[in-house]
Amino acid sequence: MTTIPHRMRPSEKIEWLPEIPEDWSACRLKDVIDNLISGVSVNATDIPTGDDGLGVLKTSCVGVRGFRPGENKSVWKEEYARVRCSPQKDNIIISRMNTPELVGASGYVTQDYPNLFLPDRLWLTVFKKRRPTSPKWLSYLFISTSFRFLFSISATGTSPSMKNLGQDVFLSLQIPLPPLPEQKSIAEYLDRETERIDRKVELLEEKARLYKELKKSLINETVTRGLDKSAPLRPSGVDWIGDIPGHWRVERIGTAFDERSEKVSDVDYPPLSVTMQGIVPQLDTAAKTQHNDNRKRVAKGDYVINSRSDRRGSSGVSPLDGSVSVINIVLKPRKNFYGGYLHHLFRSYRFIEEFYRNGRGIVDDLWTTKYSVMKAIEFAFPPTIEEQQTIADYLNEKTAKIDQIVDAIQDQVKLLKELRKTLINDVVTGKIRVSEPEGANL
Repeated sequence: MTTIPHRMRPSEKIEWLPEIPEDWSACRLKDVIDNLISGVSVNATDIPTGDDGLGVLKTSCVGVRGFRPGENKSVWKEEYARVRCSPQKDNIIISRMNTPELVGASGYVTQDYPNLFLPDRLWLTVFKKRRPTSPKWLSYLFISTSFRFLFSISATGTSPSMKNLGQDVFLSLQIPLPPLPEQKSIAEYLDRETERIDRKVELLEEKARLYKELKKSLINETVTRGLDKSAPLRPSGVDWIGDIPGHWRVERIGTAFDERSEKVSDVDYPPLSVTMQGIVPQLDTAAKTQHNDNRKRVAKGDYVINSRSDRRGSSGVSPLDGSVSVINIVLKPRKNFYGGYLHHLFRSYRFIEEFYRNGRGIVDDLWTTKYSVMKAIEFAFPPTIEEQQTIADYLNEKTAKIDQIVDAIQDQVKLLKELRKTLINDVVTGKIRVSEPEGANL
């Protein structure tokens, strides 16, 4: 199967698509879809489905990755009589009510799911038998960039964060319609090509993951063992650290640092953001607090760490004077540490896990570690500034190289994902024609 240019003609009826192939027709969605079935609102629970496996799908079951049947909640048995529709093979599930970015998100159903049911914010398509249409082809049209944009501008709503696709509006949308054999060829071609691209993406993402694990291991090993692999080791007496070079020291955070808890205004002390990359001037995307006078002062050289688990790994040595939100812990060194070494030590995976292991909270994303507990955590360090700097310089160089490799891989992934979107859009709108080899039976 190959792709060649189509001979095009003005589409006339399709406002969002100026040209279509000369042998394609134009129709409305209601010409191929007989009905849109929506579910009902039922009482559900996050408790895993029981032996009967009855569940109601979440709105998130459709999104950028298509249909995800694992996104569901349990349905109480007494609610079973009220649920009325379950996804079946060749259905398309559509999110009729969602955020502006996800309204109209859809997914093709590859098998029957008799124990999963639809909530009232999702639709199931029922196709007209008198005008046969390939559901798989239509599902590709729905996820094309052109049609996703059409969905977004067709949705309405009074809330800027929630939009709704009206059934009449949805069914009145005009679409290009290839002959049925070509619909099937398009679906088969896109199945094969997107699977090939997805496989490449998976391999690259796994490669990036392994490099990230290498970086994590390199930092963990170096900040607890140093660079001299022949140096004699001794037990540190601290579980998360293990053995350390014999000349290294072990100290509690509470004896090596003072907590800086001075309250200041962000008018006098510029606001800073505590990020995964370190301490930076406050980001435009950061949530702004109204408590401008209820902030913590930060001095250049202080170590700042976010105490909340949903900001796990956000910390660093501040290169600036300023102020941060009160959810952050600000440490003022009592001793002369090399900031670059602290930057790697306190951002190492083992320390992060130890820090949050000492926290408390109701649920994981509201887990907080207080300084009163943190100050008892012990850490190891080389006794001289020179050795600390040598370790920091080494890690800066090695991690920068790994980051460059990961960035290059992620650029490849981004290009492949863009290629996937462009390919789908160009094929389903007729810019590229899918052709069977000569003699093949369409």
